[in-house]
Amino acid sequence: MASRKRIYDAEFREGAVRIVTETGKPIPEVAEDLGIHPGTLHSWVSRARRNGSPSSDRPVAEPSPGGRLRESERSELERLRAEAREKDKRIRELEMERDVCKRFVALWVK
Repeated sequence: MASRKRIYDAEFREGAVRIVTETGKPIPEVAEDLGIHPGTLHSWVSRARRNGSPSSDRPVAEPSPGGRLRESERSELERLRAEAREKDKRIRELEMERDVCKRFVALWVK
């Protein structure tokens, strides 16, 4: 019996990969629901994780040369660092307030 190769459009492949990645269902279960071979879906998911698209063998964005950050990555990193500094500052303030409250309670109980 000769097997016939089926061709799926990009929208179907992307939808199938999205089901696997967003729901967390196992690949064999999703493949059975969609009526496709689990190996086919596995290759789409692997390709999507590696390249950003189940339809392409090329990465969506080429990595920066020399391991340098792109401008968008640099701005995101700066934003996250600033956010972390603000959180650390708030934690120190809350710790000081807690210590003051502890001292107050200790003096009030005596």
